[in-house]
Amino acid sequence: VQLQASGGGLVQPGNSLRLSCAASGVTLDWWPIGWFRQAPGKEREGVAVFSTREGRAYYADSVKGRFTISRDTAKNTINLQMTSLKPEDTAVYYCAADPRPYYSGDYYLSEGMEYWGKGTLVTVSS
Repeated sequence: VQLQASGGGLVQPGNSLRLSCAASGVTLDWWPIGWFRQAPGKEREGVAVFSTREGRAYYADSVKGRFTISRDTAKNTINLQMTSLKPEDTAVYYCAADPRPYYSGDYYLSEGMEYWGKGTLVTVSS
């Protein structure tokens, strides 16, 4: 299983950015998927996950209403639409997927997932 994130870059506060993650070696249709991030000097945190067991997305409080996770089954990609970006959203963003559909979204947000892609840097600055 390989995951490759893309779409990061420098963006001004208040603007939007869309991250994508291409999967190979697996079809993600029924896998829980997620996005995580790690800011300089901070621990990794869960940003958004989709729990297939519950059929819905979970978001960190800090991004609720601003970020949206989705999957494109035709392209086998995981996407993260980010709007109203803030400087505190600056981090390396990682996509992830998990072959275990048993857990709740809260579990994946806090514990992470089994497969990880290489990160893509998002910098929010004027």
